[in-house]
Amino acid sequence: MAKKEFSFNQAVNEIEKILSNIESGELDVDKLSVEVKRAAELIRQCQKKLRSTEDEINSIFRDLV
Repeated sequence: MAKKEFSFNQAVNEIEKILSNIESGELDVDKLSVEVKRAAELIRQCQKKLRSTEDEINSIFRDLV
């Protein structure tokens, strides 16, 4: 099965939705735990993508010098 393409913007949108749900106070405890775990995973993926992008940009700039 092919791995789904990671979209930074989609991940950020999902994190924002999760935060909104948490802030609303309408989630039950079981669902809250699942949502927090999902948000944490999305944040880790976003951090990884940002580091990768930064490394790629730095590499491009080094090649220009």
